[in-house]
Amino acid sequence: MNSHVAPHRSILANAAYGLLNPIPFGFFVAALIFDIIYVRTAGVLWNKGAAWLIVFGLLIAVIPRFVNLAQVWITSRQVARRADKLDFWLNLLAIVAAIFNAFVHSRDAYAVVPAGVWLSVCTVLLLSIGHIVMAVHHSAAKESVHE
Repeated sequence: MNSHVAPHRSILANAAYGLLNPIPFGFFVAALIFDIIYVRTAGVLWNKGAAWLIVFGLLIAVIPRFVNLAQVWITSRQVARRADKLDFWLNLLAIVAAIFNAFVHSRDAYAVVPAGVWLSVCTVLLLSIGHIVMAVHHSAAKESVHE
């Protein structure tokens, strides 16, 4: 029998986190695609589009990080798992990379390559690893409940 007590978290905070957490990933992946298209075509529109996507992704990414900060580090410190903490740090590093990427994209269009592309790749990779860690964690947790 599993005697582990589930963390007591706010339903509203979980709903906000679940709703807003995947949105920045889509913006950052789209920005990476726009950066790749810009490298291939040199159309300035793709660079400006990527810059806007990064900014929108950053604006929305901050809200779930604050919710995650409260859930993992403040309210349920003793029940937070390593996967939750690793996901938090990976997402935070991705946000920092995206902030640097926003500054790179604010330059002249020809000065964005290759730094903007590498920062977009780094952001998407960090977010992807965080999603994979949480998916593996949730899968393992479901298996342990069914045993």
